Parts: sequence; C-alpha cells; structure tokens
Amino acid sequence: MAQRKKSWREKLADSKDLPKTGRITGKMSKRWGTGNFVIPAPLEVDALMKRVPKGMLITTAEIRAALAKKHGVNVCCPITAGIFAWIAAHAAEEAVTDATANARGKPKTTPYWRTLKTGGELNPKYPGGIARLRKQLAAEGHRVVAKGKRFFVADYQTRLAKISA
Repeated sequence: MAQRKKSWREKLADSKDLPKTGRITGKMSKRWGTGNFVIPAPLEVDALMKRVPKGMLITTAEIRAALAKKHGVNVCCPITAGIFAWIAAHAAEEAVTDATANARGKPKTTPYWRTLKTGGELNPKYPGGIARLRKQLAAEGHRVVAKGKRFFVADYQTRLAKISA
C-alpha cells in the first residue's frame, strides 16, 4: 500500500531530531570558516517568521544569524534554513486554505511574504509566486522593483525587524 504524502503542516512539525549542532570541518570550512554550526528545526524558523510585524521584513540571513546566536554557534546552515522557510510558507498557505474550506475563519498564520531571500529578494517559490508576494508587500507599504528577472524590496534594509530567537 502506498504511503500517504505528508501535508505541509506535518512537514513543518516534523523536527527529525533537530536542532543539531556540530563542528565545521572539511569542505564546509571553505564556505563557513571555523567553529560550530547548527541545523535548525523547522518550527524554529517558522517561529521567527511569525514574529515579523506588519510593515516590517526579515531575510533568511537574519533568521540564520538569530538561530546561530540562540544555539551559541558561528553559523546556521543556509540550505536547511531556506528549505524550512519555504515549508513554513506552504504550511501557512495550507492552513488558510483548509480554514476557508471548512469555514472556521482565518487562523493566525505565518506572514511568509515578509521573509525575503538574502539581499532583499522575493522568493518565487513561495505560494502565489511573485505576483501574490508583490501584492501583499505593496499592501504593507513596500515597493518592489525588478532587476532583470528577479524582484527585490526597495530599501528593505530600512524595514528589517529586530528579532532574536
């Protein structure tokens, strides 16, 4: 019998024994330097994303820095932090869709559109793609600009939320 595919919310809740910390060794040291790293739990990334107030922003770089500080290490893994932000975005969308379908009202969900890629870039892999992100960010007073095929929040640095883990 085929296994049922996990929902986004189930993926978000599955910590897989994370967070884990370790020593930076081998090939990792070329990119990360020396010291220790953390692979965060998905819910840790989601919790930081939820704390970004309306009108403010955060980037995955700030999320990683906050998680590294929380765990007392030099670096938070950028790959897993980015993947977990993506999972949190889809879990939030899934929760809204389910609530609407079941007429339970709109739950407090993760405002994923406020989480940008490093450098202020919109993440085209978030639910609704660039079009929806632009609309949601504009509704909160942000100006989105195109640079080639990529989209960025103009002056995003002036609207970064001060969040610690």
